[in-house]
Amino acid sequence: MKLLLEIAQDLSAALFAGYGFSCFFSRTMIEEFDRYRLPEQRVLTGALQIAGAAGLVVGHFNRPILLLSAGGLAAMMFVAVVTRFRIRDPLFAALPAFSLFLLNLYIVVAAL
Repeated sequence: MKLLLEIAQDLSAALFAGYGFSCFFSRTMIEEFDRYRLPEQRVLTGALQIAGAAGLVVGHFNRPILLLSAGGLAAMMFVAVVTRFRIRDPLFAALPAFSLFLLNLYIVVAAL
């Protein structure tokens, strides 16, 4: 069970680090945030994703940081799913955010 938690942490950290950096450098992400009608939130979102990814790595050694990071990332992905529905994206477009929500929710529950 501990191994599965560690794999989930590392997978989530890698994905959020990638998404976070793409918020700063990817033309596609800039366009997506415009489409979400949230262009002013792009840099903050990227910074929070990178911080959350770092927290998941630190969480291997510090349980409170793990819980805070995974909980924050789960909340962020819940908002992302709601945003996808708000702009009337098709259901499949929300699946990555929903999957990351579930992954980080698992991390929180498994780490308690």
